[in-house]
Amino acid sequence: MSVGKQITLILVRWKKCLLACGVILLATTTLRAQTNLSIYSDEMDNGFQNWSWGTNNNFANTSPVHSGADSIAFASETWAAISFWHSDFNPGVYSNLNFWANGGATGGQIVQIYVQYNNLTATAPTFTLPAFPTNSWRQFSIPLSALGVANVTNMSRLSFQLTPSGTSAPFFLDDVNLTTVLPSVVHLQVNATNAIRAADSRWFGLNTAIWDSNFDTATTSNALTELGTKILRFPGGSASDEYHWGSNKSLSNTWTWATSFANFIHLATNIGAQAMITVNFGTGAPGEAAAWVRSANITNHCNFKYWEVGNENYGTWETDSNTSPHDPYAYATNAVQYITQMKAADPTIKIGVPVVTGEDSSANGYSAHPALNPRTGASHNGWTPVVLATMKSLGTLPDYLVHHVYPEYLSDSDQALLQDSGNWSGDAANLRQQITDYLGSAGTNIELLCTENNADAGGQGRQSTSIVNGLYLADSLANLMKTEFNAFVWWDLRNGIDTTGDFNPLLYGWRTNGDLGIIGNLNTRYPTFYTFKLMRYFARPGDTVLNASSDYFLLPAYSSRKADGSLAILVINKDNAATFTAQLSLGNYFPGTNALVRSFGIAQDEATRTNSAIPGARDIATNNLAVTGTNFSASFPPYSVTLLTIPPAAPQLAVSQSGAQTILQVLGQPNVRYVLESSTDLTNWQPIATNTPATATWNVTNAPTLPLKLWRAVWMPLSN
Repeated sequence: MSVGKQITLILVRWKKCLLACGVILLATTTLRAQTNLSIYSDEMDNGFQNWSWGTNNNFANTSPVHSGADSIAFASETWAAISFWHSDFNPGVYSNLNFWANGGATGGQIVQIYVQYNNLTATAPTFTLPAFPTNSWRQFSIPLSALGVANVTNMSRLSFQLTPSGTSAPFFLDDVNLTTVLPSVVHLQVNATNAIRAADSRWFGLNTAIWDSNFDTATTSNALTELGTKILRFPGGSASDEYHWGSNKSLSNTWTWATSFANFIHLATNIGAQAMITVNFGTGAPGEAAAWVRSANITNHCNFKYWEVGNENYGTWETDSNTSPHDPYAYATNAVQYITQMKAADPTIKIGVPVVTGEDSSANGYSAHPALNPRTGASHNGWTPVVLATMKSLGTLPDYLVHHVYPEYLSDSDQALLQDSGNWSGDAANLRQQITDYLGSAGTNIELLCTENNADAGGQGRQSTSIVNGLYLADSLANLMKTEFNAFVWWDLRNGIDTTGDFNPLLYGWRTNGDLGIIGNLNTRYPTFYTFKLMRYFARPGDTVLNASSDYFLLPAYSSRKADGSLAILVINKDNAATFTAQLSLGNYFPGTNALVRSFGIAQDEATRTNSAIPGARDIATNNLAVTGTNFSASFPPYSVTLLTIPPAAPQLAVSQSGAQTILQVLGQPNVRYVLESSTDLTNWQPIATNTPATATWNVTNAPTLPLKLWRAVWMPLSN
C-alpha cells in the first residue's frame, strides 16, 4: 500500500482503540445525515448483481452478521473475489465506499478492491486494505478518489479480491454501500435571461387506456381539467398493436373494451385536449389506419393532429403478425404505406414512428439491410438507422420520432431512479445525431416526442405509488424541458392495481399495491397525480425555460420565466431524511418581496396515509416566503417538490411634459407584463394600456383631460 493510500483510508473502530492507533473516528452521532446507495444489506440491492467468482461464496450467510439476518461469506481460494455488478451508473454523486468486514476465526486476510467502468472496458488501480480483524466487525470508509473513480461517470463493477499477502481463511462482508456527506448549505443560481427554449403544450400529456372503465366520466374530466392536461394518447401502449378501432375489439376477441374511440372523442373534445393516436401496425393494415384518420378528422371534425404507426415495434414483446416481425426494414417499408394512406385521408396530420437510441440497438437478428452512416463510414443493423435509411430511400419521412423511457425493470432502486432522470439530454443528442447522419438536411424538421415515460416497465411494486415516483415524474419532466423533446406523455392516467413488482423494504413508501396510473380505480390519487399537477404551475405555453443550477445533486433546481414576467423556480429534494437549506441567487431579475410557495412531499402523502380530515391536507400545500433581494435562503423538506413563484419588483411611474402632451414612463424591467391604470378617486382603477416591454422602460403619451386623473403602473399576473 502506498503512503498516499494510507492517508486516504479511513477506518472506523471502537473509540478506545482510536486514541492509541491515531485513526480518524466516523461516529454516527456526530455526522450529518447521509444518503446511501445500498449495494448489499441481507441481499443484493438497487439493481446490483452477484458477479463473484470462486468455489465457495455465500450471499445468505447467517453467522456472523453485522446487521439484519444475513452477510456475505467468502471461503474461496486466493485471487477469487466477491464482485458486484451494475449497469453503468455515475458514482460521482457519492463520496465514499462504506462496508463492514470480519476476518472470522483467523483474521489477517489481505484483500484488494478495484473498480471497473465504461461497460467493463476500463479498470481503476487496485486499493489494498489492511488485514481484516479476528472475530470482530470493522467498518471501512474509503473515498472514491482513493479508488481512482472520483471523475468516472460510468462505474459498472466493484470487486473485493483475496490476495496471497495474508491468510486465506474465510472472511465476511456486510452492509456494503456508497455514501455522501450532505452539505450544510446548497447554492442555487438562476439567471432570468439565460433562456433555453419556449415551453410546449405537448409537455403536459397523459396516456389513456381502452381498459379504463372510469374514463368517460365527470370524475375523469374534472381531474384532467385540474391537471391542466393538454394532450391525451390513445388507445394504450402495447394494446395498440392488437386494437381494431372500428369494432372496439382486439385480435379475434368477441367482447368489446370498456372505453371506445367514441368515449375518447367525447372526453378529449370536452376538455379541449389534443390527441395522439397509435394505429395498429402489429395486426392491422394501412387502410384501417387511414379509415381511422378519416373518421376522426373528416367525419367527426376532431382535428386530432398526432398519429403514431405502431407502439414500440422494435420490441419483441410487441404483437407483430407481419412477415419478418420486428424487422426494422420491414417496419419501415410498411410504415411508408401507412403514412401515405393516412395523409391521403388528412394531409394536415403529423405522423411519428417509434425509435430507440443507439445505432446497434434492437436489430432483432436481422442483417440483410444494413444502413451506412456516411459520417463514420460504418454500417449498422440497429432499428433506428435501418428505419430512417429505408424510409429515406422510399421517399417518405416521418414528422416526428417517438421515444419511450422506463429506466427500471422489475428490480427497483429509489436512489438510482432519482438519478435516471438525467437521461434526456443524452437521448436527444443521440437521436438527433442519427437523424442528421442518416437523413441529412431532410431530417432537420423532424421532431422528437416522448409519448411514454414511467419508472418501471415490468410488474409494479411499492415505488410506483410512492412519493419517489412523484419526484421522478417532476424531475424527469423538468430535465426533458431543457432539451429538444417537444412532448412528454406520462404513462398512465389509469393503469390498474398490481402486486407483482418489487416490494423490497429498502424502498420508500407505505402503499401495499403498485400502479403505473396517476389515479387508481375511480379517483384514488397517487403522488404522481399531485406532482404532475404542480408542474402545470412551473411552465405552460408562452413561458420560457431557463437554465438554473445547483451545486448538490440531491437538490436540483429548474427555472422558467413566466409569460407575465414572474420567475418560477422548481426545487426537488431527493433525500428521504434531510431538510436542505439553500441560498438562492437571482441574476438579471429584481424580485418582489413575497414569493408564492407550492409544495408536495412526505407531509401531504402522510396526510393521505392517515386519512387526514383537514381540508386540502393531501393536496399541494401553498405558503408564502419572504424574499429579501436577489440573494435569499429557503429550506426544502425531505422527499419534496417545491415551486417558488417570485413576482417582479413593483414598477415606478415617472411623468414628464412634452408640449401639450403628458408622457408617462413606466420604469420596470424587461419582459414583465405591466398595466397602466388611471383613476379619479384612488378607488376605482381603469386599465388604459398593457405592454410587455423588451426594455426596462415603457413610454405612454397621453393628452391632458378633465377631470384630472391619477395614474399608476402595476404588474399584471396571468392565471395558470
